Amino acid sequence: MDLKSIGAELGLEEDEFVEIVEIFIETAAQDITKLREAITAQDFEALTEAAHSLKGSAGNLGFNEIYSLSKKIEENARVFSIDGLSETLVAIEAITQEIERAVASHH
Repeated sequence: MDLKSIGAELGLEEDEFVEIVEIFIETAAQDITKLREAITAQDFEALTEAAHSLKGSAGNLGFNEIYSLSKKIEENARVFSIDGLSETLVAIEAITQEIERAVASHH
């Protein structure tokens, strides 16, 4: 994951972007936990809220894959479907871990 080029697209210096991404990682972890709990409980309101939150922060930072996957969860939640959402969540977690590794290698 090339944080430098993603940050540059947003008009940010690499160090500035990395600081923002560190906050994103913390927030994303909370949203992912909420998503997992909401999928298990089939709590579609909580699922919609957590997916919307993650979608917004990922979109703002140019993490388009997480944005798309979160949007998919949000759309499914709106029609009360959990089909495939566990797999989607695993994909989001994998990308988030990739972002974490990129941040860690920056330090």
